[in-house]
Amino acid sequence: MPDYVEHEEGVTRVGALTAEAVVRDYEAAAKEIEAMGAELINAAKKCEAMTAEVHNAIAFMRDTAASYREEAKKIFKRIEECSIFTEQVRKTCESVKLKMIEGKV
Repeated sequence: MPDYVEHEEGVTRVGALTAEAVVRDYEAAAKEIEAMGAELINAAKKCEAMTAEVHNAIAFMRDTAASYREEAKKIFKRIEECSIFTEQVRKTCESVKLKMIEGKV
């Protein structure tokens, strides 16, 4: 029998047994309610942990996207530099070719 109740003097045996049975049922229900609360707390902790993991994943994705943009910028610049160099080589070759045709080389 839970310690928050006690029999009063003069209660019949049937009354005492009935009261004990009822209070035990209520106590069992109260313990199950508390257990549900504990389960809810555990679920909330798991949600908090998952939320933290999601924030970490989002930060990783942002960093990865930023890295891709930086790499794209480098490649873009490299391609344009190569294009300019190739154009300079083409012009030089064309100039040398014309000089050879004119006999100035």
